[in-house]
Order: sequence, then C-alpha cells, then structure tokens
Amino acid sequence: MLTNIRLISVQEYHKMAETGIFHPEERLELIAGQIIKMSAKGTAHESAITRTERILRQRLGDKVLLRIQSPVQLDDYSEPEPDISVVKLDQLDYEDHHPRACEVFLLIEIADSSLKYDREVKAIAYAKSGIIEYWILDINGRKLYMYRLPGSDGYRSESILAEDVTITPLAFGDCHIVIRELLRKV
Repeated sequence: MLTNIRLISVQEYHKMAETGIFHPEERLELIAGQIIKMSAKGTAHESAITRTERILRQRLGDKVLLRIQSPVQLDDYSEPEPDISVVKLDQLDYEDHHPRACEVFLLIEIADSSLKYDREVKAIAYAKSGIIEYWILDINGRKLYMYRLPGSDGYRSESILAEDVTITPLAFGDCHIVIRELLRKV
C-alpha cells in the first residue's frame, strides 16, 4: 500500500484544466483525489444516454434539470462526470458552480465497458457523498443496477433488475420506467 500519495483537490484540478495541462479532447474525471481517464464512448453507450435522457425529460418535465456528462462536485476531492445527472433546478442553471451532492436526485451511469468500475469505484464515491440514488444501466447484460440508502462504506441497498421490471426514482413517485425502454433493441 502506497502511503505517500498526494491527492489533488477539485480546485487544483480546475486550475490544471484552466492552464491547459490536459488536452481539450481528453476525457477525465476526478475521483477521490485521483485523475481518472474515462473510457471511450461507443455508439450503444451514446444511444442509451439519448434514450434515457429523452424518457426522463418526458416523465419529469420541468421538475428537474438533466445534465449529460457534466461534472458533479461530491466533495473537495471528487468531481466525476456521470452520464446523466438528475439535479434540482437552479436559477442560474449552475453557472456559478457544479451541482453538489445535496442538489442531486439521481445519478446514472451507462455501462458497456465500465461496469466493474461503475459498481466498485463510483458506487462507493457516490454513497460516501450521500447521493440518495444511483443507477447503472448495463447495456450488455440488459439489466439495471439500482443503489439506494447511501452510507460511509457504500450503499446499503443494491438491486439488480431485469429489463422487464418497472422502476420508480425515489424522489419522483409518479415517474415509472420499464427498464427495457432504456435499452437498445435486440
């Protein structure tokens, strides 16, 4: 175990980006003080984001702001870019800050090659920051991982749901989605 690791803060990460240390096309995110290179986006991944965003917009309307692959600040050392963030409305559309954990209703990751990382690393980071609900849409396995009840060591509730199951986000009891609607046709 390495003990002399220097963690990077969100502020330092922003300064690095502003000074041009990262290539503009690099897909990076900050998790637990470490800069993580994100996977390339495939067409199935992009299609699932588009379908999920469309369905959420239809069902939730103007009750929320949907952000696509945009930063969420979990704490001073983590600023991931979930595929879809369902966040509280903000008068300035988050012009002056990225949504914080307390402003998030639901985070969604679309997994084609990132399932293990999304389940092990991101789920813990999201739970530790108090994100009340986190979904991973496994487009290869055609199922949804639903995480609820965040705690300091991870989520206390994990459900793996088949594509024929109807789900309802915790914050929106009147929003019902059949998982199959989010997946590509086979």
